[in-house]
Amino acid sequence: MKRIYLQKAKHQVARSKTIRGINRQIVLNYVRDRSPISRAEIARETNLQRSTVSAIVDELQGDGLIEEIGAGDSTGGRKPTLLKLKSGTPFALGIDVTPRNITVAICDLSGGVLAKSVLPISPDVVFITEQILLEIDKILAKFPAIPADLGVGISVPGIADPNQGEALVIPYFRWTNWDISARIGTKFGFPVIIDNDANAIALAELWFGKEKIRKFSNFISVLIGEGVGTGIVFEGQIYRGERGAAGEFGHMTIGSNSPVQCSCGSYDCWEAHASEKAIIARYNKHHNSMSNNASQVDIIQLVGLANIGEEQALAALKETAKYIGLGIANLVVGFSPQCIVISGAITKAWDLIAEEVQIFADRSIRHELPKAVLIPSSLGDNPTLMGALSLVLARKFASAT
Repeated sequence: MKRIYLQKAKHQVARSKTIRGINRQIVLNYVRDRSPISRAEIARETNLQRSTVSAIVDELQGDGLIEEIGAGDSTGGRKPTLLKLKSGTPFALGIDVTPRNITVAICDLSGGVLAKSVLPISPDVVFITEQILLEIDKILAKFPAIPADLGVGISVPGIADPNQGEALVIPYFRWTNWDISARIGTKFGFPVIIDNDANAIALAELWFGKEKIRKFSNFISVLIGEGVGTGIVFEGQIYRGERGAAGEFGHMTIGSNSPVQCSCGSYDCWEAHASEKAIIARYNKHHNSMSNNASQVDIIQLVGLANIGEEQALAALKETAKYIGLGIANLVVGFSPQCIVISGAITKAWDLIAEEVQIFADRSIRHELPKAVLIPSSLGDNPTLMGALSLVLARKFASAT
């Protein structure tokens, strides 16, 4: 699934009928990225013939992918008709599995969520599989019509093989070879795509993140959650490695004597030093040294306390920022990406920790090498859900080549 970069599109435009699909994808992406936009503007930007653009637009309208939204301003003639992606029609179903809960959502072609529900997680894989199937039934029942080609994307906190449609290992629950994709496919007949949560987030950043991020063709997405995950984008495509196992940098050695144990059992991994559970452990250590009462906070509360100035919360975040930066330094040395995108609840305190992360990210990078831009994710409060939906949406917009 290679992203189309519109700044290069006029050089990619194909004029042979045998590769008409390339031109169709370019027009669809112009509508997605530049809407509201007219046929004339697309033709001007791409150097395609106006008649070619009109024919492709008619085809996309017929397929229910774009719609007209009225007239734009005239520049000296008839007012142009403006186009945008069709909204309000179910197009993708996303299932976001995290160590805390499961979110099931349905969205339209633009990624707008039309309905969603949140389930508590259970370590009982048989039970939770049945609950997911029931929840899909409930969400589908809310719509009078569901497209036969509705796609399903599943984001999981572990190793998944998108080519085989398998969730190989979910370390947090010690699940192996989870058959959720096959169960959904058998019951509903929908195509299912499953991937690691960090890969899914990277895909969402590539297609739906800030415009600044979407212009980069080489970047790494770092998810700071219960663990630490990375999604690697090379030349506009996700790099997954053999059977989806690439990007497990949460298990690289970053130090010793971490405040918590990694999911693999080590106290030396990046995850053990830089995850949300490490942040909370540092915070609890501060409070428990001051009081006999163990503090009970989650990461959202801790970040909120830091933002209103509580010293212990801020200290826990800044100490963790050091380890986040050290891990990022290793990624930059190894891959030389244009950008590192950080996601997770800590981005709500980005202004408080950005300088600390940058200092340690730069510390072990040779001065003559280019520095990567560090950017917090713009995918909202649930980036892994957006990732799950993007597993389906990206395939509709991806290059035909």
